Amino acid sequence: MIRPKKRLAMAFVDEARFYVRAGDGGNGCVSFRREKFVPRGGPDGGDGGHGGSVFIVASSRLRSLLDFRYRSHFKAENGASGQGKRKHGRKGGDRVIMVPCGTLIRDDESGEVIADLVNDGDRFVAARGGGGGKGNVHFASASNRTPRRATKGGEGEEVWYRIELKILADIGLVGMPNAGKSTLLSKISAARPRVAPYPFTTLEPQLGVIQSEFHAPCLIADIPGLIEGAHQGVGLGHKFLRHVERSRILLYLIDASTADNTPLDDFDTLRQEIKKYSPELAQRRFFIVLNKIDLMAPDRLAEVMARFPAADEIGVISALEGTGVDEIKERICNLVEEV
Repeated sequence: MIRPKKRLAMAFVDEARFYVRAGDGGNGCVSFRREKFVPRGGPDGGDGGHGGSVFIVASSRLRSLLDFRYRSHFKAENGASGQGKRKHGRKGGDRVIMVPCGTLIRDDESGEVIADLVNDGDRFVAARGGGGGKGNVHFASASNRTPRRATKGGEGEEVWYRIELKILADIGLVGMPNAGKSTLLSKISAARPRVAPYPFTTLEPQLGVIQSEFHAPCLIADIPGLIEGAHQGVGLGHKFLRHVERSRILLYLIDASTADNTPLDDFDTLRQEIKKYSPELAQRRFFIVLNKIDLMAPDRLAEVMARFPAADEIGVISALEGTGVDEIKERICNLVEEV
């Protein structure tokens, strides 16, 4: 009996350390023209080819740094050495490393940001190839007609970098553990995140695309649940907070079915953690969505909503039953276009 192979889940990788090495230039050639009936041919050594360079290019087709999990060394090709008859060596092939849009490149030692590849096609020269050596034809002169000198090719650059990904999304979905973020993501997009009735079901960022008949597609990013102290490294969500840094809108999903003042306390906690992590991020437009209304009485829901007087955008849903989800989806798309 042949058993079907298990389907492996694709890992999400958003940080890596890697090494790049550009190609060395080819050596110049020492050669003299020696042909019948050409008594004084002279030097004809060709130049070496330039070494290949290493480029890092952003691509909108990629969503993770998965390739860096299996490979941490990237090298370009060396240039070929020159030959006689003034034949120049072939240039070494360049090495192109594709990364997702929103990738930061840092120096491994100092941590300084060297490149920020935001748009599709953005390119960064990670290591430059060495120059080709000069053949002896360059050293001929009236006083030295038979130069026996050529130069070696230059060495290619070699560098260690750190790379990290900040997801580019229209909406950043944040909430406390077990607020129903994964369920909502599965309802408004084609994403199929893991859904379970316990906290911290989401262990890594999830992406979904919201499709609407009358609006352009919107990308939404769901990060693991945040708890108090997340900006200092508490819980799981702190590691992925940077993935909502570039979101144009923050969607706060609140479990409205908890005790009296807990929904407002949860929202205040989330706001404070976002503000402590990045004051600029806390200034973004936001949308509050109260979830799990299927577990609430109508008068209780009205009481909870009255506790959010300062909210410009607020909606109510039952992500599990689908109540209000289509309306929220439409309002999200409208807000994205407005922003």
